[in-house]
Amino acid sequence: MNKVQVDILGLSTSPHTNGAYALILYEVEGKRKLPIIIGGFEAQAIALKLENIKPPRPFTHDLFKAVADTFQLKVTEIVIDELHNETFYAKVVCEMDGESHEIDARPSDAIAIAVRFSAPIFVSEEIMNEAGIKEEDEKEESALPEGEEGKPAELPSTSAPPVSRTDLSIADLQKRLEEAIDKEEYEEAARLRDEITRRK
Repeated sequence: MNKVQVDILGLSTSPHTNGAYALILYEVEGKRKLPIIIGGFEAQAIALKLENIKPPRPFTHDLFKAVADTFQLKVTEIVIDELHNETFYAKVVCEMDGESHEIDARPSDAIAIAVRFSAPIFVSEEIMNEAGIKEEDEKEESALPEGEEGKPAELPSTSAPPVSRTDLSIADLQKRLEEAIDKEEYEEAARLRDEITRRK
């Protein structure tokens, strides 16, 4: 199977699916992007790790990482290798005691695991050709198939407007960030973290 390495460009709310997010992957050595609809929980799990925000309680993917580390299981890569009926399928490739194993997974879970192991993410060339979007095609794309988790998504803008917190000091922002994490309000926590980073 020919495959291309991708990385995470960003997450955005999906404009046509309540509670879902569009995860945008981009080709590391190319100009194609692959948008995938994922659930809110998985989007939150990915975003928290990308933002280096540690939740007060471990997510399921954090638990998987802890168990894997305990038993010396290593995740070597994630591969999105199938697209059937407009739904993506992925595999988590693991290594234990010198043996390699492939575990079926939803792309959202697989990527949430990948970011915790710093494992590379790959997409088969066939899927990238079928569902990927070239940069020059983005303006021409009005909509892609949309709907349930794991399906292709309309390519949204990934640049959110900055949080307006001009009346607060960095110390106040830091305090609010800690409060948001304690309350498990992770979207607000991410916005506050972005504002603190922007000011620094």
